Parts: sequence; structure tokens; C-alpha cells
Amino acid sequence: MSEKAREMICISCPLGCHMTVTPLGGEDVKVEGNRCPRGVVYGREEVLSPKRVVTATAALSGGVVGRVPVKTDGALLKELIPSLLEELYAMKIEAPVEQGLYLIENYRDTGVSLVTTRTIPAACKP
Repeated sequence: MSEKAREMICISCPLGCHMTVTPLGGEDVKVEGNRCPRGVVYGREEVLSPKRVVTATAALSGGVVGRVPVKTDGALLKELIPSLLEELYAMKIEAPVEQGLYLIENYRDTGVSLVTTRTIPAACKP
């Protein structure tokens, strides 16, 4: 028996189509309301294996500010996000930090890494 149909707004292009996505069992889905082919891809992924780009901040010691912004370099399965954040929040990062520093590479063999998005210099010592 298939799951219940889901109403969603596609965010793959500027059209913002209101779609209905119905799981048909296994990898099959029925997508209605999309006005471009990207809607089918988005609806299928959102129902079968939703992913998100993660943005957060990490604690930073010795810097001019106390946190450094980070993000994943690709979309990560939603089910893996809590464990990624738990790992991130346990980190102790020392300044200075360069933009593009890989904090976690290839998280759980997903091909997605976590990188810093800002350069933060060390604080001047008095």
C-alpha cells in the first residue's frame, strides 16, 4: 500500500509550482502540478530521500569573534543532519581560521564535507 500524497511547493526554479507528490511504492512516485522537468526530480527526492544543505556555526577560541560560520559543500540526507551537528558542536576550533577550511571531510562516506565560510583572525593579545 502506498503512502499518502504530499502537497509541496517546488523550489528547484523560480516558478514555485504547487505540486502533489504521491508515493506509489518502492522508487515510484506520481508528480502532478509541476511546470518543468525539475519538479519531477525535486518531488521524487523530497519524498524518497530528502536532503538539505546544512549551515551552522562552530565554537571558536582565540578569535576576534567566538564562532565561525560553516556549511556543507553539498546536500546531506536529512536523517544524518543531527549526528553531523552533534559532531560539529563537540569540536574545539582554534583561531586563526581561513575560509574554506575543511572541518569534516566526506562525512560518513556521503561525499559531503563541512567547511568554514569566513576567515577569522586570531585576537590580538594585550
